Amino acid sequence: MELITKKTTVPQLLRNAIKNIHPETDTFLIRKVKEKWEEISFKETLAKADAISAYFLEIGIKKGDRLAFIIENSPEYVYYDQALQQIGAINTSIYPTLSEAEIEYILNDSGAKTILVGSPFLLKKVVKVANSSKELIRIIPVFDDFEKITEKIALNAGVISLENVIKEGHSKLDGFENEINHLRDQVLPSDISALIYTSGTTGVPKGVMLTHSNFVENVKVCLQQIPVIDSNETFLSFLPLSHVFERTATYHVCCAKGNKIAFAQSLELLAKNMGEVKPTVMSCVPRLLEKIHDKAIKGGTAAGGTKAKIFLWALDIGQKHREIKEAGKNPSILLNVKHAIAEKLVFSKIKEKTGGNLKFMISGGAALPKNVGEFFGNLGIKILEGFGLTETSPVMSVTEYHRQVYGTVGRVIPGIEIGIQDVESKNFISIQNHQSFNPNFTCNEGEICVRGHCVMKGYWNKPDETAEVIDDEGWFHTGDVGRFFKGNLQITDRIKNMLVNAYGKNIYPTPVENTYLKSQKIEAVFLLGDKKEYITAIITPNKETLQENFGLKDAFFDTADVFIDDAQIVDWIAQDIKKFSNELAKFERIKNFKIKRNPFTIEDGEMTPTMKPKRKVIEKKYAGAIEEMYLNTIETD
Repeated sequence: MELITKKTTVPQLLRNAIKNIHPETDTFLIRKVKEKWEEISFKETLAKADAISAYFLEIGIKKGDRLAFIIENSPEYVYYDQALQQIGAINTSIYPTLSEAEIEYILNDSGAKTILVGSPFLLKKVVKVANSSKELIRIIPVFDDFEKITEKIALNAGVISLENVIKEGHSKLDGFENEINHLRDQVLPSDISALIYTSGTTGVPKGVMLTHSNFVENVKVCLQQIPVIDSNETFLSFLPLSHVFERTATYHVCCAKGNKIAFAQSLELLAKNMGEVKPTVMSCVPRLLEKIHDKAIKGGTAAGGTKAKIFLWALDIGQKHREIKEAGKNPSILLNVKHAIAEKLVFSKIKEKTGGNLKFMISGGAALPKNVGEFFGNLGIKILEGFGLTETSPVMSVTEYHRQVYGTVGRVIPGIEIGIQDVESKNFISIQNHQSFNPNFTCNEGEICVRGHCVMKGYWNKPDETAEVIDDEGWFHTGDVGRFFKGNLQITDRIKNMLVNAYGKNIYPTPVENTYLKSQKIEAVFLLGDKKEYITAIITPNKETLQENFGLKDAFFDTADVFIDDAQIVDWIAQDIKKFSNELAKFERIKNFKIKRNPFTIEDGEMTPTMKPKRKVIEKKYAGAIEEMYLNTIETD
């Protein structure tokens, strides 16, 4: 029996899983309370969702109303979302890192009627803008002692804890149960399921309208492309559910298959949580994988001597073994024996730190550097890369489990077309779909366009902006540059990121930055040089490595000076700039750089909530330092 059809909606995914895959008493959600991981069943999840739905109906919430969230990943997010989805309301998630002004804008632009608030810190933000949010009628904290924050403020909206919402809703459920069931049946695939506001590196946030069909079709085809996901997986969730990637790749997939979702306590405790939960699948971002890669390399080689030799020998064996298997051949008996030794001495110890049970990790949000993907492949940890945007629900392509092409983001998913359009002529260089896949096909690069079931309904209240990105033939223009390589999609960069030097040479920063990020001394690279004679960069050093090499205390990073001028540290970084510059064309090489003491941050307005640097903000903020870099050059080649 096919569980996901053209008529399936988001609230039906979980109920289908309970009816056909798992009994309602099985565990669905897992959270850590104090020192203990607590399990929450499907039955308890839906009971709380039904109670919240009843409360919504009691206060007059109707189909199509927007209900907001500002909360970290948690079971409460799931209860609330399931509750609103089944009565046809629209999930309007707000990144917890946004400023008060941005929160106010989203509440007003969406016309949100309620907002679920995850912490006292976030509630303080919300109450400051609540009275300016014209449609807001309820503020719902997930904690009880909210009165300390709200008691001295005359709020137009009522404030009630989620616990009391559930209690009140439960007491009213008998009167609303039939209506809830009726409303769930009336939700159409074409109805809007969510408004997700794009973070945007420039301009005002835009509410992306994603339908039930957008989400459900995306889940369906991703499960077709990765059939190894079975109904007994445990996902560890740490990427924000306010972002479309985690919502689809973890939450909605788990609803469809009835998988367990364990919520990580925080990014800082992620490694500890992985060891405790022992997940089989995780969604992640390239930067996390880069950090694991850097830490593993450092840990394996720092001691030098025999230990380092064994580590490097194991990686070499892992690479040879992987390449032979990926070529469709069988490794020799001797290589298999060596690989078993490498697994026991090195690989198994690294895998233990991820919990030891990982089938694979799904990487999205940005392109994963090729060398990092190969490193995990050498260890026997499979990384499946995916690509997409908020506007595409999000997945447009994803790596097939049995066919890995490092440095690419996988095969086109079923049911859509991806076109590569020449940036200047606007002619299509190539249009590919799932069926046309050819492992030997490669084409020139251009803008990536997509057409099909994954494309959003449009931007909320912004028809002109919608028309700018979706053309008359239904192609959504992503603004990303890429090509097909060995049949798989390969990302080059964003069109807006492209630098054109004074000699007319086009330079895409991401592949250049990734080359320098091979250095264990460097945490981040921000490339500059548009309309300039040469390339410069703002570089953030790897804090831990810097401290170890120069015996620095934390106070070194707390000083007011934004940039590090110490000649020894500059020379130390310059050594690796020079080393890795040899891998690049001369016009791509960094000729001068500034070392930023601390990373760019969301709080300082330099990064989007999805951790992409805001180019215009950074260039304006550090204009003086950037200008200084073009007065003198450092010889790197």
